[in-house]
Amino acid sequence: MAFLIKHQLDSNQFSYRYYTSVIVKTTVNAANIGSLTNDSILEARRPAWLLFLLTVQGPQSALRMRMWRALKSLGTAVLRDGVYLLPNRPVFFESLRALEKEVDAADGGVQLLELDARDPQQQKEFEALFDRTADYEKLLGEIRDTRKKLSKMDAGAVSTAAGRLHRAVENLVALDFFPGRATSQTTLALEDFLADANAVLSPDEPHPVEGRVPKRDVAEYRGRTWATRKRPWADRLASAWLIRRFIDPEARILWLAKPADCPEDALGFDFDGATFTHVGCRVTFEVLTAAFDLDHDPGVEKIGALIHYLDVGGVPVPEAIGFEAILRGARATFTDDDELLREVEKLFNLLYGTFSRQR
Repeated sequence: MAFLIKHQLDSNQFSYRYYTSVIVKTTVNAANIGSLTNDSILEARRPAWLLFLLTVQGPQSALRMRMWRALKSLGTAVLRDGVYLLPNRPVFFESLRALEKEVDAADGGVQLLELDARDPQQQKEFEALFDRTADYEKLLGEIRDTRKKLSKMDAGAVSTAAGRLHRAVENLVALDFFPGRATSQTTLALEDFLADANAVLSPDEPHPVEGRVPKRDVAEYRGRTWATRKRPWADRLASAWLIRRFIDPEARILWLAKPADCPEDALGFDFDGATFTHVGCRVTFEVLTAAFDLDHDPGVEKIGALIHYLDVGGVPVPEAIGFEAILRGARATFTDDDELLREVEKLFNLLYGTFSRQR
């Protein structure tokens, strides 16, 4: 299939180019024909790009606005009015098909085409349309400027800025289909900023220690007093839930004003010098799961990924945004740490049940 697209060179000049959807030729003989499936053949033929051609008839400003917002949220490149480009990925294909149905229902017109670049040079031109360097530069400047002001900001402002910049980087990375040096530079700057922000918000936050996590006999950790820093957040709350759910059902949790207040006979967790704290890249919850052989439980493992992301970042977890909002609401509602833990334990039990049932 060949079709003609008009490209604007400047305010008065346009160029026209043919784009062709290329089918990959596959040699099939009697020896291998049985190993091919329709899905594998279609996958082999899939071109590299999606082209979305949109026509909205009449004064349908609301539909135009919805389409514009939806296409922008997908990270499309605009070739000209009504012509949009995306890498050919299943999630984008399905999203554009959904938009196609909406436009069709409103008597508009859509063509969704799969195509390859004409040659390597044109492939580079297409990829350049998705260059996010300017966006990274702007965000990098915001991160650096905010970091310089940290010492003059109160805790609320630091927390708000950290959340905003974290989300901004995540959203930009999600739309960066061809990441480069600007990506790593900005994410590293964010890590440095979040480390400084955490030092302001949680001066007693533990520093990771190196080494392996030794295995523990759960029978030796029953009926004990456990201690951690007061006003717990994700890692401490999840660790306390894990302790009472799987390790020590009769555990008594002490909430410390500062780590130095930890009694000698208590098992400390999630502070420097505690029995259980960050080891290497593991947060305290993950250290506990490894120490007591709980890390092979799929429900615990998934909660561990969630807590790791909320506590120190890393690989995004789909449930993180919603769960973080719930935790913040619970923390603001319940000022007594024992009461907060009792309420949050219900959430972790529900999460554990859901994650355990997932494949």
